[in-house]
Amino acid sequence: MDKVLVARAAFPDIIDRLRAHFDVEDNPSDTVLDKAQLIARLQGKVGAFTTGSERIDAEVLAACPQLRAVCNMAVGYNNIDVAACTARGVIVTNTPDVLTETTADFGFALMMAAARRIAESEHYLRRGEWTKWHYDQLVGSDVHGATLGILGMGRIGQAIARRGALGFGMPVIYHNRSRLAPEIEATLNARYVDKATLLRESDHLVLVLPYSAASHHAIGAAELTQMKPTATLTNIARGGVVDDAALAEALKARRIAAAGLDVFEGEPKLNPALLELPNVVLTPHIASASVATRRAMASLAVDNLIASLGCGPQAGRPPTPVNPEVLAPR
Repeated sequence: MDKVLVARAAFPDIIDRLRAHFDVEDNPSDTVLDKAQLIARLQGKVGAFTTGSERIDAEVLAACPQLRAVCNMAVGYNNIDVAACTARGVIVTNTPDVLTETTADFGFALMMAAARRIAESEHYLRRGEWTKWHYDQLVGSDVHGATLGILGMGRIGQAIARRGALGFGMPVIYHNRSRLAPEIEATLNARYVDKATLLRESDHLVLVLPYSAASHHAIGAAELTQMKPTATLTNIARGGVVDDAALAEALKARRIAAAGLDVFEGEPKLNPALLELPNVVLTPHIASASVATRRAMASLAVDNLIASLGCGPQAGRPPTPVNPEVLAPR
């Protein structure tokens, strides 16, 4: 029986579905594997169920020549060198669609929390500082009717735009690698703009673009200076899309009003300057963290692994391949 590795802990009942097809080595202790440990665990394995914490690069692939499938439990796959996998005929899959609405819910909630100073207000109350009402006590900025800016208008970006336009009467502006079809723009009350206009006009800017070398520090010191001093920035994309050090400086100097961050450079570590700031809401990469959504992600990753390795009703045809060109032609 072929062997596969489940690199991190996941829902046991879902992982058990793999055992009908493979000899499974799992990781119930949820140890985060370094490269040497990952290579050691992958010896003799033809497939891997991965998360964002496992880096599958050319070195790992060279050390594990029997590997045929890497199935990520995430929509992002910047932890995987897709080109190197493709060159070796290794199929890569991800888990899009199943987390779109939950992630959009969270992104919108994080943006609202930053705009309305919710975390700052809770800390204020918990410290016992609330002794009376005052006309400008912890005042924030409105969300309804404000201009919602979105950088990255894929599935999640469009879901956030829909919430803003249809639920809060927000005009939507966006920048993306490619423009949406006119009928989609009309549905979302969305206007395509260049990046400079997006930065200049957004009251609330939400980042939903994938991480790549091209998007590294897409928001840095120069971009932050172009934003309104009353604006908020929300990052639910990936760490590295924002220069966290530059953002901390901008927040401290009040060059922008507030930020909401679910992802960080070098996470789970984060820039300690962010912890000292009252005007940033910080969450530990939980935008997709509902029970139903995380189970759907795990289930899709399992479906992908089973099919990628030629088993099950979709044998040879994983539902969501990243590099379908390595699959055998029909």
